[in-house]
Amino acid sequence: MIKPIPDSIYLIELCSGEQRHWRYLGPDSRSMIWWRDEESGQEFNETSLMYAWRIVAIEASPSRES
Repeated sequence: MIKPIPDSIYLIELCSGEQRHWRYLGPDSRSMIWWRDEESGQEFNETSLMYAWRIVAIEASPSRES
């Protein structure tokens, strides 16, 4: 399993087969894990998701950018 890195963008595959780019925002003060959909700009936490998904690959991370 991939351990997400804060402020990195991941290719996500939804249970429908659709692929999205999500930015990992990390945990908040209540340990809720937050993401942002790069296309829509919508931010959400993992507990609010109503469907299955998985991380396919990392697309960009602060350590990979110059």
